[in-house]
Amino acid sequence: MVVALIVTLAVLAWAIIAPDNLAETGTNLQSWVVVNFGWLFTSIMLACLIFLLAIAILPTGKIRLGADDSAPDFSRASWISMLFAAGLGIALVFYGPMEPLTHFLTPPPYETVEAATQDAVVPAIVQGMLHQATLPWTVYALVGGSLAYAAYRRGRLPLISSLFEPVVTNANNRIAGKIIDVFAVLVTLFGTATSLGIGALQIRTGTSIVTGRPLEGNGIIVVIISVLTVLFIISAMTGIQKGIRMMSNLNLGLVIGLAGFVLITGPTLYLLDLVPASIMQFFDRFIDMMSIAPSQGPVEEEFALAWTILFWAWWISWSPFVGMFIAKISRGRTIREYVAVILLVPTSLTTVWFVIFGGTAAKSELDGNPIPIEGSGENVMFDLLGYLPLSGFTNIVVLITIVIFFNTAADSATNVMGSMSQSGRPVPSTPMVIIWGSALGAISLFLLLAGGEDTLSGLQSIMVSASLPFTIILIGIMYCWAKDLARDPVILRQNFATAAIDQGVRRGLDEHNGNFIFGADPVPQSQGAGAEFEKDDPNLSEWYTEVASEEYLSEQAKERDKQEKERETFKESLDADGHAQPVSEADESAPPEQTDTPEKN
Repeated sequence: MVVALIVTLAVLAWAIIAPDNLAETGTNLQSWVVVNFGWLFTSIMLACLIFLLAIAILPTGKIRLGADDSAPDFSRASWISMLFAAGLGIALVFYGPMEPLTHFLTPPPYETVEAATQDAVVPAIVQGMLHQATLPWTVYALVGGSLAYAAYRRGRLPLISSLFEPVVTNANNRIAGKIIDVFAVLVTLFGTATSLGIGALQIRTGTSIVTGRPLEGNGIIVVIISVLTVLFIISAMTGIQKGIRMMSNLNLGLVIGLAGFVLITGPTLYLLDLVPASIMQFFDRFIDMMSIAPSQGPVEEEFALAWTILFWAWWISWSPFVGMFIAKISRGRTIREYVAVILLVPTSLTTVWFVIFGGTAAKSELDGNPIPIEGSGENVMFDLLGYLPLSGFTNIVVLITIVIFFNTAADSATNVMGSMSQSGRPVPSTPMVIIWGSALGAISLFLLLAGGEDTLSGLQSIMVSASLPFTIILIGIMYCWAKDLARDPVILRQNFATAAIDQGVRRGLDEHNGNFIFGADPVPQSQGAGAEFEKDDPNLSEWYTEVASEEYLSEQAKERDKQEKERETFKESLDADGHAQPVSEADESAPPEQTDTPEKN
């Protein structure tokens, strides 16, 4: 925690003393990272998707993120709403109409359609879907799932460093592990602070539109960030079960209501036609969209720097925070359910949102109602609603939605930072929540006061650059989680059952020339199928570590002849009906009486 606070103060001092230098340094560093490592970011996004699909489809999908009998902590509806609020937040409101509109007016370099025409509508929406829908969630799901598995099934500390226990013993206490955990705290802090700054600007714009008065100057920024900070600290202090869950449920309701209103009052049939068209075009254009690279030319480099590669790096830098929060709320889910819901539900909601708002914005332009993209584009949502009925009311709803979206993301981030700075403590102490919440608000405020949007963009650029080392961490997470899953009791049970059946088939072929069926012979308890497995044993980890070892298997092989002799002796002790003969009291090791035992064929 001390190291994280020192780095935080250093960056804050840099922003105050030399804001222009911060912005310039961030921009240059981001350009260098994106140009030279864009291929790595794209490869990681695809690798995460393939990895998650594999562990969900394979038998590992049956594994639960917790004990075998653990139940989810939240209803599926609350779980989805919290996923949605933490994973997207303000970006949904900000980019929903703005990004498709931008691509509609200036199509991506690989598109041959004419700008600002009907042909440019679907490609524009599809490009936004690529950046905001499925692929960001693959990174979040990887980090969140691996953390939930490590913490709730393996009993490790819920820290990023704990994910490397399969290859590095006591990873939490090693220097590299501590560096990783401090890095996770810092990217969470600065990434959320950047979003808070963007949210404050959007709230200022919305408030100005609602009140009909221009709101300029630093005073309004101070008020907005101060109020937001107090709200999310109070919410974070109430914990996930109360504040965060309730706010997320409310927010999801507002989002669905707002989208439904625009769908009904906007060009309804036009938007409904865009839904299947956008989904089909997404798959058709997926390879072209993913193939964009800075080395293809100056136009492609400019687009990658501003959009695709920039987004990949940004989502990766957010993955420690969002992943840890997802882990906190996902205990009790199976891996298959976890992957399916996280990849499909937010993707579906985001797709519908982009079609409704992006399609309405494009149709407005086609109908001669232009929507200017001013500054960073925080005006687009409000200008779009201005062309629809009840714009005064819907603008207020958007403002409330932005506030709640940010409140949910910020109190989640505060909760996560508190946990990480207290060695993975599930419920951080109140003082720690207040410290990190105050730091989050202060950084956002000082960044905007020191250099405005340029300083904010500079910090965002630095955070994008910081995602480069985390791509290597993501590769390690996939390897370590795969290694953990291969030694999970569920997989070992399946392997054990398969091996037992294979052994029985081989023996039947060898001894009976294929003329046999499987039966159930009574054998000593210590020699039965699965004798070494106790499914209710609380110390499962000890069992599967032992069973998976070569030493154990070697010992079993050496005792095979001895066990065979004991089995034959036990058979001889049965009477004609298959019941065990009475034994003397001294023979305490005799197995319990067996009934209705079929004969072996």
